[in-house]
Parts: sequence; structure tokens; C-alpha cells
Amino acid sequence: MRRVAAIFTPVLLACSTAGSAWMAEPLGNDYEPVLEESDRRPPGAGGARQQRPVRRSVSLGQRAATPGALPAVADTTLAAGGRSLGTFRNTYYDFPSESDFQGDQVALKSAGCDTIALVPRGFYESVCVQGSGTLMKGSTVSFAKRDCGCAEVCPRTEQRICFDELDSREFPWGRGATGKGITPLITVAVDSELIPLGTPIFVPEFAGLPRDPAEKSLHDGCFVAQDRGLRVKGKHVDVFTGHQSMTTLWNRRVPSNMGVTVVVESPRCARVTR
Repeated sequence: MRRVAAIFTPVLLACSTAGSAWMAEPLGNDYEPVLEESDRRPPGAGGARQQRPVRRSVSLGQRAATPGALPAVADTTLAAGGRSLGTFRNTYYDFPSESDFQGDQVALKSAGCDTIALVPRGFYESVCVQGSGTLMKGSTVSFAKRDCGCAEVCPRTEQRICFDELDSREFPWGRGATGKGITPLITVAVDSELIPLGTPIFVPEFAGLPRDPAEKSLHDGCFVAQDRGLRVKGKHVDVFTGHQSMTTLWNRRVPSNMGVTVVVESPRCARVTR
């Protein structure tokens, strides 16, 4: 569930995520902050439900959070060289763990309609959107194909998703649309008809964001298009954060749907491999 254009051949049986839960909102439409309830178990809280962090969208006219923010982005873009593709919608996705969920169980089905595992419904409803996740027993599951008649309906995408069970040593974070493993804060999902899979990209708005919650190191703004999504269409970049804590942190710094600049052919990101 993530998409390509000519020069790189996509692997059809690959992780194909639907991206974040906010993709249905069009870029540029302002709306009030929304709290979403989750079936994730907060540490030490037993089975109590909790509310997820606020996800807010702002119009492009509101994107400068502080005076001088836009000129700084423009300066960074210019210094990076390359070719700007313009402003893209930005969203985030992560890597759910079965151990964070509880409740009624449903069958997680393979492409051959065998049952991989019985998992909490909340985990299925998360992994069918995010594309990959980790099971209680330690293995990784990643998208195999949609329209599986034997699978539960994914509420957010209305798709029936089947999965592959993968060796977590080879695919600790799941599998992307190239058939290779994906990496937090390196992998992005794109519309591959616009940006070919394997393309390094530079996003100046993300340069300087923390790579970890402790903010011990900073991101250089370089990513690789390694994934695609059912709803990642046109000028849309979906960043794989790995952890929900990083999704929360980056979404606070650069809110979903705020709009970011995507630059290709930047010498600054030449080191990023396919």
C-alpha cells in the first residue's frame, strides 16, 4: 500500500502502508485540534483507555511558527542545492507493537489466508493502516496484499489486508515498497508516480529536528523514498518515525498537514543510499 515511476522497478509484494490517520484531510484546510481515543495501554495503567496526542493541521499561510522561520527554511533550501518540487503535505506513520494493545482478538491473516496470529483488534486496526508492526512473539508482520477476502476490514481504509510474517533480524521495522527493510527517520512514503522509489530527498523543515526524544542528535533533513501508501497521492510525503513518541515529537515541531518543501537531486543527501 505505498506507490512509482519509471526508473526504479517497484516490488509488488511489499509493505504498503496507508499512512497516518490524518490523510483524509486535504492540505490547506484549517480545522480544530482533535483528540483521538486509542486502545493502546499506557504504562502502568492496566487496560485503561487513553487519549492520543493532539494532531493539528494548519494552512500554509500559518506555517511560520516563529518570526523568521520561513526565511530560514528558504536559506536552508538554497544552501542544499538540488531541485525543489514545491510544497508537499506532510504526515507521519510508525510501528505498532502488539504488546501495547489488549481487547477482543481477531485473526491476522497471511496472503494464503492462514492465521499468522490472533491479535487484539486495536493492534490490527493500527497495523492495517501503518503497514508493519511487531507481534508479541517477536516476529515482524508487514503488508502482503489488499482485498483479502479472509481478512478483517480495516476501518480507516475499508480494505481487507493480509500480511507476511518476517524475520525481525532482517526486517526489525518492517518492509517497504522496494522489498527491503525500512528505517525510522530515513524512510518516507511517497506517490511513486511523482517521486521514484529509491530517490533521496531533502526536506529543509525537518533539518535540525531531534532524532530521539532526548534530543541528543539532530536530523539533517535527508530521507529516501522507500515506501508508498494507498492514500499517499500527489504532493504528499509520509515520514516513518518508528515510535509513537517520535511521531508525537515531530508532529509537535512540524504539525501534520502544515506543508513542507521537498527537494530532489540535492548534493547534501547524496550519501543516502537506495
